[in-house]
Amino acid sequence: MTFNTPNGTYGISLPPAEELHARNEPTIATIREGGSTPGMQTLVLITRGKKSGLERENPVAYFPLSDESWLILASAGGATKHPSWYFNLAAHPDEARVVLAGEEFPVAAEELHGPEREHHWQEITAAAPGFAEYATRTDRTIPVIRLTGRAA
Repeated sequence: MTFNTPNGTYGISLPPAEELHARNEPTIATIREGGSTPGMQTLVLITRGKKSGLERENPVAYFPLSDESWLILASAGGATKHPSWYFNLAAHPDEARVVLAGEEFPVAAEELHGPEREHHWQEITAAAPGFAEYATRTDRTIPVIRLTGRAA
């Protein structure tokens, strides 16, 4: 499936990218060192920039499906637009990597749509109601993305 969920017309405003990166650095370091984050299972998503081609790292909450498959949400806290990593994944879905508990490995990304997206959205928001709250802050549909382990 393609990454084709449109941005919204309203939502919260996110801090400038530099501020977000500074906030994320300690979390990324903790996960890379094999640690965990309190309150939410978090991985480091590594993408190649859509425009720059540079490697980008972002901490993202995840929900395991199986030993080699995880769901992530492009919630951006209910912002008007999807997070930058969503567009990076859209441009390079087979070049992503993740870091989980200090281990880095390649993944393929697929945006879920229709009944499959709705099924997983309901499961996720039941387990983590904060994501349902994010959806009330914007008129965009929050993308649900499956990451599947792949050979290097």
